[in-house]
Amino acid sequence: MSAISATAVAEAPPTPEPAIRAGSGSKVLAWMVVFGGLIYFFTPLVATGQRSFFAIRDTFGFEAYRRILTDPTFIDTFTLSVVNAVLTIVLSLIVIVPTAYWVALKMPRLRSVIEFITLLPFVIPAVVLVFGLLRMYGPPPLSLLNSSTSTRVILICAYAALSFPYMYRAVDNGLRAINIRTLTEAAQSLGATWPTIIWRVIFPNLKVALLSGALLTFAIVIGELTIALYLGQHTFGPYMADLVRNKVSEPAALTVLSFAFTWIAMGIISYLTRRQPSSKKRGKR
Repeated sequence: MSAISATAVAEAPPTPEPAIRAGSGSKVLAWMVVFGGLIYFFTPLVATGQRSFFAIRDTFGFEAYRRILTDPTFIDTFTLSVVNAVLTIVLSLIVIVPTAYWVALKMPRLRSVIEFITLLPFVIPAVVLVFGLLRMYGPPPLSLLNSSTSTRVILICAYAALSFPYMYRAVDNGLRAINIRTLTEAAQSLGATWPTIIWRVIFPNLKVALLSGALLTFAIVIGELTIALYLGQHTFGPYMADLVRNKVSEPAALTVLSFAFTWIAMGIISYLTRRQPSSKKRGKR
C-alpha cells in the first residue's frame, strides 16, 4: 500500500513550473508592449528635437529657439492666448462649480443629464460649432462679429463650452471626494449664505480638482485652431499653423517647448495631488 502511494506521489506532475513559466512569459510580453509603446511615442519626439537643434545646416545650436522666443508675433499671439485661457477658466469655474455643487447637493438624479450635456462638445465638432456661431451671431440683427471685442467674447464662450467635459469631470470627482452635505450644514449653522458657502467652503476643498480642470482647459485654449481661425482671431493656434507652412526648424522647436510645458503642468498636478493627503494627515495629528 505504501509502495503504491509512494509511486503515485512520484508520478504526480509538478504543478508550480507551468505557472512560473506562464508568469515569466506574460512579464516578457508586457515588457515588450511597454518597450514598443515607448519607441512609438518617443521616436517622433526625438526626431523633432534633433531637427530643432539644426536650424543652420550641419550646425548644432539653439537658433530655432532664439527665433521663436524673439519673434514679436509669437509673443503677441501667445500672450493673447494666455489671457483668453485665463478668462475661459474663470468663466468655466463660474458656470461649472455652482452647477455641479447644486446638482450633487439638491438634485442628484439630474447628474446623468448634466453629464450628457457637458459631453456634447465631444460629439459636436469644433467646425460645426463655429459655423453655428457664424450663422447665429454674424448676420443682422445681432451682428456681434463686426466688433473685435464682441468677437473675442464669443470666442471665449466657445472655448468655455469646449472645456466643459474636462472641467465638469474634474469638479464632479472633487465633489465626490468630500462630504458636501456636512460641510454645507456646518456652514449654514454658522449663518453663511450660499455665495459664501461656495466661495469659502467648496472652492478651498476643490483646489486639486480645480487645478486639474484649469490646466486641461489652458492646454485646450492654447492649441485651439479651428474656432480662432474662422472667427478671425490672431491667437497662438493660427500662428503655429502659419509657422508649419512657412518654416522648418521653428515648428520643431515650438513642438519641443509645448511638450516640455505639458510635462511641467502634469508634474505640478501630480505633486499637488500627492501633497494634499499628506497635509491632511498632518492636520489630523
